[in-house]
Amino acid sequence: MIKSSLPIYLASKSPRRRQLLKLLNIPFKSFSVESDERVRRNEKPQEAVLRIAADKMILARQKVKNGIIITADTIVFLENKVLGKPKDENDAFRMLKKLSGRTHQVFSAYCIHNTMTGKTISEYVKTDVTFRKLNDEEINDYILTGSPMDKAGAYGIQDDFGAVFVDRIDGCYYNVVGLPLSRFYHALLRII
Repeated sequence: MIKSSLPIYLASKSPRRRQLLKLLNIPFKSFSVESDERVRRNEKPQEAVLRIAADKMILARQKVKNGIIITADTIVFLENKVLGKPKDENDAFRMLKKLSGRTHQVFSAYCIHNTMTGKTISEYVKTDVTFRKLNDEEINDYILTGSPMDKAGAYGIQDDFGAVFVDRIDGCYYNVVGLPLSRFYHALLRII
């Protein structure tokens, strides 16, 4: 178990990241930061996700003077295009239809900063996710749950219904949820 003399802060509005951090039995406080999560033109997915997590850290450091701060970001990547959070139900349908029967990549990055030592660790993890072929009715039924609307790629692998879209994964399951727990845990040990 991680023991820190400094308070730990998760700067994320994602309920999934809060749940994942609780799995590690780490006491922490959370708050959110609003940052621009758009991917820049010609930016590689690993560069984008690292930059966005770092941008969130800049904002989070303005709120925390003493502690360990954690920020993170997740993006879904298919055919050289980033699939962000859907704008509306039609956009969610379009994304899920594109993912149907295909393999895409999920990139999650975290940034951990120790305010006392000034040390920062930023890393990303990539996981390949393959969807089975989806029919329009099940896509629409999933959209009606409202679940796709706050998730990159318009799905959550941890959702009751979204989970059945996934045929297989190659890599870290928790990375697809939003935080690659094993890698993150070892990075946190190095920074405390």
